[in-house]
Amino acid sequence: MSTDQLVYTVFGVVILLALILDLGFLSKKGSVMTISKAMNQTFFWILLAFAFFAFLWFEEGQKIGLEYLSGYLMEWSLSVDNIFVFILIFDAFKVKEKNYPRVLLIGILAAIVFRIIFITLGVALVAKFAWVLYIFGLFLVYTGYKMFVANESDHFDPHESKIYKFLKKILPIGSTDGDGKFVIRDHNNKPVYTSLFVVVVLLASIDIVFALDSIPAVMGISQNSLVIYTSNIFAVLGLRSLFFLLKGAVKEFQYLQQGIAIVLIFIGAKMLGEHYIHLLIKDPSVQVLISLLVIVFCITGSIIYSVFKNKQKLTKE
Repeated sequence: MSTDQLVYTVFGVVILLALILDLGFLSKKGSVMTISKAMNQTFFWILLAFAFFAFLWFEEGQKIGLEYLSGYLMEWSLSVDNIFVFILIFDAFKVKEKNYPRVLLIGILAAIVFRIIFITLGVALVAKFAWVLYIFGLFLVYTGYKMFVANESDHFDPHESKIYKFLKKILPIGSTDGDGKFVIRDHNNKPVYTSLFVVVVLLASIDIVFALDSIPAVMGISQNSLVIYTSNIFAVLGLRSLFFLLKGAVKEFQYLQQGIAIVLIFIGAKMLGEHYIHLLIKDPSVQVLISLLVIVFCITGSIIYSVFKNKQKLTKE
């Protein structure tokens, strides 16, 4: 068994056991997720991700380990941005809190399947056409710029989304949540899809949109498929508990979006100037370390600045 095969096997076993633990013991059907439980599960997924980082460093070396950590932190920060949209979707369709865990779980598992497909296609595309990385770089710079200059008036309305309008055209959509069911029967015994079904579809489709940013961003850090798969999946699996932990506070991080935008622009510029960067910094490990430091600085800096501005606002009031 090669080193890569060993790492993939360990990764698969760890994820399977973690999911069994999460679903079988840490999450009970119909139970409301408390802050303390969400905190425990968030720490559980983060510690698991960092334990895998140590294992990857030991098996694959420093460079791959740092690439994985950079990719994971990049995906994790983008996950916080996802949460704000998830909250809007739950509020718009008046999802009951007891249904949050189940709906999030199904949406996230569907998102993982789509991400695996996208990553596989992306890796194959770059392997065959290396110049595609420059297109990804331009896309990230453009996306980062649009994200940086976006304001609060650019409000996402789930009822006005193209996905929701498309679902209403092709399926009979009801206004009820079906008491936790996805499909119910009307008085003519015909199937009617509930609002919970719509929410699950929206969660998965919104994550696909976010993946169009995040996957090229990780590929800007590393073209190693092992790094891309594992960093993505670990970050997405921790999204459910992170949602419950941050749902009341995510609006307080109003400058996080700008921090993420700067990171996307940086990675996009790095992809565009890769040839010159290699001439300037010959050691690949140093390049990865610089990327990691930029990601950490921008994300933590934007969070700290958000907290500082909120305190200033409260003091003035």
